[in-house]
Amino acid sequence: MTTPGLNLTDLPTNGGTVLVAGDGGLIGSYAAREYSNLGWTVHGVSRRDLPDVPWQHRSVDLLDTDEAKNALADLSDVTHLVFAAYIERPTDPELIEVNDALLRNTLDALQAAGAPLRHVTLYQGGKAYGHHLGFFNTPAKETDARLIAPHFYYTQEDLLRRVAAERNFTFTALRPEGVTGYATGNPMNLLLVIGVYAAICKELGLPMRFPGTRAAYDVLYQTTDAELLGRATVWAGSADTAANQVFNVNNGDQFRWSQLWPRFAEHFGMEYAPPQQMSLTDAMPNRADVWQRLVEKHHLVPTPFEKLVAWPVGDFLFHHEADNITSTVKIRQAGFADALVTETRLLQLFDRLVERKVLPPITPR
Repeated sequence: MTTPGLNLTDLPTNGGTVLVAGDGGLIGSYAAREYSNLGWTVHGVSRRDLPDVPWQHRSVDLLDTDEAKNALADLSDVTHLVFAAYIERPTDPELIEVNDALLRNTLDALQAAGAPLRHVTLYQGGKAYGHHLGFFNTPAKETDARLIAPHFYYTQEDLLRRVAAERNFTFTALRPEGVTGYATGNPMNLLLVIGVYAAICKELGLPMRFPGTRAAYDVLYQTTDAELLGRATVWAGSADTAANQVFNVNNGDQFRWSQLWPRFAEHFGMEYAPPQQMSLTDAMPNRADVWQRLVEKHHLVPTPFEKLVAWPVGDFLFHHEADNITSTVKIRQAGFADALVTETRLLQLFDRLVERKVLPPITPR
């Protein structure tokens, strides 16, 4: 059943065959599931095996040119590509090299297979505007000038524009922010940062305390629900108004952590306390034993603690002291109107993690 608030935009059913590169990640898995739910034929590729997914998955190293061509050789009916594959590297030149190669190898493998590709969806984000550098002009718009520093968002987009023109297909680049949802085995997730942090604090008898700076507590922020983003992906692949365009996409509202943190405490049945700046990356690995105790006590999914949460994600967002707001006027005017109340949605997602035994049961104070 579709989440309430996500049924505003009509989406195409049985529209063709889609390949989702990076179907094991948070964004890719939701895109693959949305296409699958709508009756499309869905193929997914990522480096790791994915058991029990409702689409056709294959484990492929897209960084290996020959392996990519061999593994995708039978996909001669693919009409749409959703490119959510990503490899982390420490520097921008390294990020550009590997992530451009992933995209180029995937496009070339589909061409070699004879796939009648019609559309490619690519994902970017707030770093296109300089979010990672601190302050940037808000609300950021798709027409804002690029930064002078090289970035793989730019080089991938340029590569895609060039190949799309040469091979006669269209593309859309979507720019979400703070994607929230859950994908098994994927720790790059703000939802897990908050949920696991809260569970450990509660087990230790500690209050729900924002672990960032006071300034970060009060700036404006936004998130993008992964299910909403999956729907935007399907829309982008079929809407004429999305062809060869870049769109910001988020839930449609903004918030301050100072508004949400007391609500989180109430929801988790915890006391609330004022912010206390700290490094989750330094502090939380020392609490692995507490998490293991919770896993055993509540029969939770036994994910290794070091692979459960990417604490630096929380440290970055909870120490970012400038507003992070992007305008979604363009995508709404183009025809995608889905929206969510972020506070309500995050609480729903925490409950979903409890139901899936990713987080321990929520008990009242």
